[in-house]
Amino acid sequence: MEKKTAYIALGSNLAVPALQIKTAIEHIKKIAQTILINTSPFYENPPMGPQDQDDFVNAVVEIKTTLDVKSLLHALQAIEEKMGRIRIKRWGPRIIDLDLLLYENLVFQDFELTLPHPGVFDRIFFLQPLHDLTPDLCLPDGRHIVNLFKPALTAISNKIHG
Repeated sequence: MEKKTAYIALGSNLAVPALQIKTAIEHIKKIAQTILINTSPFYENPPMGPQDQDDFVNAVVEIKTTLDVKSLLHALQAIEEKMGRIRIKRWGPRIIDLDLLLYENLVFQDFELTLPHPGVFDRIFFLQPLHDLTPDLCLPDGRHIVNLFKPALTAISNKIHG
């Protein structure tokens, strides 16, 4: 079976966030039929939602996998659960958040998953690390990450690792 390229965003703002990102990356390395290809630098960003919480640490990893998209999603959700993710408040604080941003050029939507992730087009905490990993990345709709990344630079994103 052919390996597919996927990009996963990682975010945390609880319990030493950079450590949580590193731990999640170690878990991602253990997903069956999956190889970690590259990891972006870590960035500190203000929260997207309620501002009465700590800043987030964000990163993106590139993987190759023979898992189908739903199996990969469920593996990521299992990592979140194992790490203690509790979904209380939308855009609230979290120990770990794993978002499947892209899976090859798949355009897909159901009750569980939308691909590409809707935020991949305008959220600096997705665009900056994606650009770091693959500056020539072309999204399924034909837009290039470099063209989306430039307008998003008005947001603040501070590199903290890598």
